[in-house]
Amino acid sequence: MTDSVRGPGRPAGSSGADLVAVARGVFLERGYAGTSMDEVAKRAKISKASLYREHSSKPALFAAVVRDWAHAGRDAMRPALARLGESGDVRAGLVELGETMRAGILSTPVLEMRRLVTAEATAHPDVAERYLEESWNANIENLAAALQGISEQGRLQIEDSHAAAEQFTWLVIGAPLNAQLLGGAPAGVDVSRAVELFLAGYGVDGSR
Repeated sequence: MTDSVRGPGRPAGSSGADLVAVARGVFLERGYAGTSMDEVAKRAKISKASLYREHSSKPALFAAVVRDWAHAGRDAMRPALARLGESGDVRAGLVELGETMRAGILSTPVLEMRRLVTAEATAHPDVAERYLEESWNANIENLAAALQGISEQGRLQIEDSHAAAEQFTWLVIGAPLNAQLLGGAPAGVDVSRAVELFLAGYGVDGSR
């Protein structure tokens, strides 16, 4: 019996975004090498033929999983960035943003996907590059735009907003991200201390 012709009461199998979510779970559980199209089809409750109609191969399915994840996280920081732009206290706004970034980037689902993509970066460089561009780099650009807006208001002194965005990001999450990826204990300066260091370079009177 095919997926399109089901018996009475038989639940529909997964397709589209739901199928990608099922595949992501299998890749995260078993890694790329340990994932089979048979297993994905089984968990999605569809035939293998139906799976191949949507995704022509395991590499294509993996690329779809990573693309979907990157797209979902591309604008994750926008609400926090909006609050930063509206905040009357730059220091407090940056602290809130830094804490939001740590909570998001160091969350278990994000770390799991980062490990998966990193492990396959050599074998699937195009997938890794797309992940980098549509997730990490896109969020850096969003932060750069927010910092540039604050600088234009005279509340920060920034000549290169992209460099400032990268510096802020690594001040906030660099050490704890490295520790988490390598299985160590969370480390790094307190977010408020990271903000003080950032403002030492870019603050103006009243924000330092």
